[in-house]
Amino acid sequence: MYETSDFKKGLRILFENEPFQIVDFQHVKPGKGNQFTRTKMKNLLTGQNRELTIKSGEKFGIPNVENKEMTFLYKDDNGYNFMDQTSYEQILMTPDEIGETSNYLHENLKVVILLYNERPVAVDVPKAVNLKVAFTEPGIKGDRVTGATKPATLESGLVVNVPLHINEGDILRIDTDSGNYVERVSQK
Repeated sequence: MYETSDFKKGLRILFENEPFQIVDFQHVKPGKGNQFTRTKMKNLLTGQNRELTIKSGEKFGIPNVENKEMTFLYKDDNGYNFMDQTSYEQILMTPDEIGETSNYLHENLKVVILLYNERPVAVDVPKAVNLKVAFTEPGIKGDRVTGATKPATLESGLVVNVPLHINEGDILRIDTDSGNYVERVSQK
């Protein structure tokens, strides 16, 4: 069992018989009255977010959640296909189950699939991924204003702001928490 004092970002709890993941929380100690915790959490089955105020000391169950390392294979009309590299078992997930994580998927990317009662419910991608620039306006020679950016569309469809010197075909490192450009890994 977990208590509110155990809360941390990413913790998975059982709330109203459904698995939730804590997105954000804040312990509050008012001058008068009892302590409480403001909590924002995401339902792992539906993807909906909930904000709650929970009394301090309240207990929550541990969901039957398993993490399985898999490799993203490809996307087709049915959804996103993943494979376990040891058993060669394949899992298909729909775009609704994947959500915005699809912006960071590319072939052969190693991910962690979250299974709840042996049903895939979420995908955890690495903290940073390398994606190829599919389209961006060419940089103009001599146009090197410090801090200036332009939009670039990546191979996954994600659009990020990048420095002016980035060209089509460059491979960029993208932070998956914020969705922002980190650095250019290689250029074409």
